[in-house]
Amino acid sequence: MLRIGVAPHRLWPAREEEVDGVLETARTAEGLGFDHVFVSGHAVAGDLGVTPDPLVTLAAVAGATERIGLVTSVLVLPLYNPVVLAHQTATLDRLSGGRFTLGIGTGWDTQEYAAVGVPFAGRGRRADEQLASVRELWRGAGEVRLGVLPRTEGGPAVWVGGQSDAALRRALRYGDAWHGSGVDAAGLTVVRDRLGALGEEAGRDPHTLGLTAGAFLVPPGFAPAVRLPGRPLGGPDASAESVRDELGALAGAGLSSCSLWLPVATGALADALAWVAEEVLAFFSKD
Repeated sequence: MLRIGVAPHRLWPAREEEVDGVLETARTAEGLGFDHVFVSGHAVAGDLGVTPDPLVTLAAVAGATERIGLVTSVLVLPLYNPVVLAHQTATLDRLSGGRFTLGIGTGWDTQEYAAVGVPFAGRGRRADEQLASVRELWRGAGEVRLGVLPRTEGGPAVWVGGQSDAALRRALRYGDAWHGSGVDAAGLTVVRDRLGALGEEAGRDPHTLGLTAGAFLVPPGFAPAVRLPGRPLGGPDASAESVRDELGALAGAGLSSCSLWLPVATGALADALAWVAEEVLAFFSKD
């Protein structure tokens, strides 16, 4: 079964007011039957618009909802102190009833790193060290004990983003799932084969690693509010059938969860969610 989630605001909002409705959107997504809501996050505004803090946003969403999963996709891990992050995420997991998933990446914005005062160089190595530390702290096995431990035994699920060999090794060593972006079925098969080749080196059976990804979807009849960074799900002239076919192909290639960005105008987001629920979500929920 393919689990489908959605962002609670449009892709790359240009103004702060466009994220003011995230709680209402999250409640709508929950009512429509989506598996999770996800939030990305950058500490500073840039060319891709404004982004709310992912952990604060998901904490608010947790209090406004009852069932829906809560995912960071992705949190830029090297910007965070691992003890503070472990405590924040353990608290979020506990107070949400175990609904939290930590999706991480290493980022790309050198200006953001400079603003936070963290070196850009060496961020991959630090991410490895941080994941090992966070995992240990969640289990209560670190040098210090967190203020609270997570509700999920052993800690929340971890999705590790990136397509470099280093990122794939990181997913194998520390992740519950690899997390991609904009990948099609053929590309996912290539990633799966690369994980297979790297699995022995990492000491991990690659079949125990889930495959997840984000995707961009402009439903038919809706206009994109921004220029997309890649090919949209279902193609440039998507139909319900083409979207379902592509998601079916991704599921057949091993994808277990898809997180949808809807790059439509903020005022059209609720209608776009309703279209996805009726034309896509209902189809996959039959599995």
